[in-house]
Amino acid sequence: MNRTKNTTLNRRELLLTGLGLAIAPAEPPTLWLIGDSTVRNNTKGQQGWGSALPPLFDASTLKVTNKALGGRSSRTFLTEGLWDAVAKELKKGDTVVMQFGHNDGGDKFKGTRPRASLKGNGDDTEMGVVEATGKEEIVHSYGWYLRKYITEAKAKGATAVVCSPIPRNIWKDGKVGRAGNDYGKWAKEAAAQEKVHFLDLNTLIADRYEVLGEEKVAALFFGDHTHTSPDGAALNASIVAEGLKKLLKLL
Repeated sequence: MNRTKNTTLNRRELLLTGLGLAIAPAEPPTLWLIGDSTVRNNTKGQQGWGSALPPLFDASTLKVTNKALGGRSSRTFLTEGLWDAVAKELKKGDTVVMQFGHNDGGDKFKGTRPRASLKGNGDDTEMGVVEATGKEEIVHSYGWYLRKYITEAKAKGATAVVCSPIPRNIWKDGKVGRAGNDYGKWAKEAAAQEKVHFLDLNTLIADRYEVLGEEKVAALFFGDHTHTSPDGAALNASIVAEGLKKLLKLL
């Protein structure tokens, strides 16, 4: 802010103060997180990286709001109305960080919890009847859902950041299994197509895990090979924060 604008604001503050009127502080922009249980987890002993992220930013300049929900895929976060709830509150200057993929496989229509998207980043669709609800639904690709979130965020004047899914604690020959040929690849393609930021968490975190080694990484997970413990969440959150600060030039 330049000196002239500061002077103008100071005069306005003096005027309002003299009139006995309070000045409401400007509301900081919001960093919205959407995703699955690896971002927000309510299971005892497990924690998503989104829950460990807020302390890594100055709350007076950036408000972190975690709207991720366990068990959701790129598809069901939309079909269950979770994205609409976020979109209604989005304002110019906000940022939406999205990370999906862990729940995007499996059944598309059968069973009690069909949530799969089509593989890839194309515009192909598949129509079917969801067995659990008896309702017909058009299913799109994983990339299509990401692109929908991106375009609707941009329409509100918000910035979008697409993340590849964090790696699981699965190793082979001393290396962490990666998603560079599937969800990580498709997430990158969706971001590039819409010309928005891409944060390759899959690679960044897998690289860090390999430096730590299998034994130490095992202690960062709880209950399975997908969900992190609070320590694992803290490590991943530090990598997310570092990446976002570089991409968005945040202090």
